[in-house]
Amino acid sequence: MLKFLPSIDRYILRLVVVPMLGVFALAASLLLLDKMLRLFDFVAVEGGPISVVFKMLGALIPEYASLAIPLGLLLGVLLAFRKLAISSELDVLRAVGLGYGRLLRIPYVITLLLVGLNVALVFYIQPVSRYYYEQMEYELRSGALGASIKVGEFTTLKDRMALRIEESEDDGRRLKGIFARVANDKGQVLSISAREGAFLATSDSPDTIILRLSDGTIVQEAGGRNPRVLSFTRHDLPIDLPRIEEFRERGDAEREYILPELLRIGWNDEQPSAKRAASQASFNFRMVEVVMMLLMPLLAVALAIPPKRSTSALGVFVSIVMVVSYHKVNQYGEDIAALGRFDPILALWVPFALFALLIMWMYYRVAHVPGGQAIGALETASSKLAKRLRKLFKRRQPRQVTAFETSPAE
Repeated sequence: MLKFLPSIDRYILRLVVVPMLGVFALAASLLLLDKMLRLFDFVAVEGGPISVVFKMLGALIPEYASLAIPLGLLLGVLLAFRKLAISSELDVLRAVGLGYGRLLRIPYVITLLLVGLNVALVFYIQPVSRYYYEQMEYELRSGALGASIKVGEFTTLKDRMALRIEESEDDGRRLKGIFARVANDKGQVLSISAREGAFLATSDSPDTIILRLSDGTIVQEAGGRNPRVLSFTRHDLPIDLPRIEEFRERGDAEREYILPELLRIGWNDEQPSAKRAASQASFNFRMVEVVMMLLMPLLAVALAIPPKRSTSALGVFVSIVMVVSYHKVNQYGEDIAALGRFDPILALWVPFALFALLIMWMYYRVAHVPGGQAIGALETASSKLAKRLRKLFKRRQPRQVTAFETSPAE
């Protein structure tokens, strides 16, 4: 399919795709690594299996991808045009009649494909995966994922049994130093201590397990009478597992609603006003995040072209700051709109309109004004600051005397 494209389009496609995929992978990896450390601590404290960490990270990929995709698109186009500008290829292409509109044809094809992918993410995949993440976190806290009894601590089971284990070997299959205190409905209390033990599953009741004890003592207390002391070689103690409540249904938070659900709730007069406001805020937030991607190629070109005879990378830094700042503004707008303090149109689409006007002005300066620069003032200030810093460091460097220098004649 690519061989039917003109050579200039194939060239630009290669320049854009390689850094775009690299930035996307880097951004997603950094976000996941930061979250992975917290999840490992959380799972270790709750006593759950390590495999659940990677399942929870997989559920977070769509959420992080919805932010990494626009950032990867922006930097992919920016670095491609920056390379063309620094190598003077951009001047040659424009001299032969290829304007910015023609050069942006392939970047906009990529943009439309990524917009479709982001729509699927933020309106369908991300809400479901977020609910799946919350469900795994709940099951981990409640013990449904195999949370273990902590060694050296008392664990209460169904408010009728206190259990303490001194040592655990062979991945929990062999327990040592066991103490249990059990109370029944008749007011009898059993204090049991054993040298070793092991948990065994039962086939007839999934809510009950057997703690098989070896070489221990049972002390039975009842009604103020003298306690009875029994020794045993093996004793099976049934333990009723705590009943795990089912997790809530999807939709506790607006970010868990898919597109049809948002439309049905947000514009239904029969729904509570607070729920309608939150649904409308979530819908508009997702929309502006998607539509904003259509502006990324223009912003990338506006910030990619450095001043003549300059290799300044200030535009790369400014582009990241602008996109991240705009994302935070949208998050704040969603929050205040969800509380009902502002209309979602004002809270989310007015900042988008201002951001779009700024990008179009910046693109116009670069594409249609001879010698125009979108951030010319910043480039000038940055250049002056860099020169002053270089002079300052040169003054502070001590003068080195070489062996070839001679002292003046006396």
